[in-house]
Amino acid sequence: MRNIFVKFFHFANSWIGTIVIVLGVIFFGIQAFVIPSGSMLNTLLIGDNLFVKKFSYGIPTPTIPWIELQILPDFNKNGHLFEGKRPERGDIVVFRDPNAPKIHFVKRNVAIGGDEILYTKEGLWVHFSSASNYKDTSAKSLTFNNKTFYYEPYAKHHAGVHYTDTSLDAFHQLIILQHNGEKIAMEPVRLSNGALGFHAIVKEDEYFMMGDNRNNSSDSRFWGAVPYRYIVGKPWLIYFSWDDAFNIRWERIGKSVESLEKQALKTKMES
Repeated sequence: MRNIFVKFFHFANSWIGTIVIVLGVIFFGIQAFVIPSGSMLNTLLIGDNLFVKKFSYGIPTPTIPWIELQILPDFNKNGHLFEGKRPERGDIVVFRDPNAPKIHFVKRNVAIGGDEILYTKEGLWVHFSSASNYKDTSAKSLTFNNKTFYYEPYAKHHAGVHYTDTSLDAFHQLIILQHNGEKIAMEPVRLSNGALGFHAIVKEDEYFMMGDNRNNSSDSRFWGAVPYRYIVGKPWLIYFSWDDAFNIRWERIGKSVESLEKQALKTKMES
């Protein structure tokens, strides 16, 4: 046993050993990711540098970062070397853009297979499939196609979910795109009160992703739900963070995303 340890130690200290170990960690364990946009404000900030746990939802088919070169075939035909549990409702997920797989996004999963989405001028409404145990009777709701949809069911537990006041919010962006004949992922519908809404049914093993900054996010409302094959992992730890003026956000460094969310929720409840 001691000889094996010594040999491994010497291998790890060699250039080849170091490269193999580093690539092994990147391929199967943890990878760095930088938040480039404000779609997840105020949960994740522009300039947050974080580690992503690539084993949270199985092990994605290994790919060399930076050049995005896949080094093994997709044996299972689902983008994963080893399958794992699927993203749950409310999870923040790192995934590949289904339309441009070399690009990574980070959003919140708001619906799974069997769930239905309505998006109105008020915002997000979710109808949970029969497998769900969502029973918040205090939540605002509406009825569409004889089904109950709940308004922003994630805002209660995730303080970062919000609607930025913009001159062109996401709802009106959808209207403009649909009016211009451009392809969007949601179907325009009329609610019982005659108001316009946009509706989508999530297919099995797909996930409806939305930014917490609801009015400033390119997401599943526009280009569709994300199949499991494009799921990469789950944000874990912020190892560095700075703002646009290059001021270091010391209070965020070393914090897990979950702990930051809990702190934000506590602050919101106390205010």
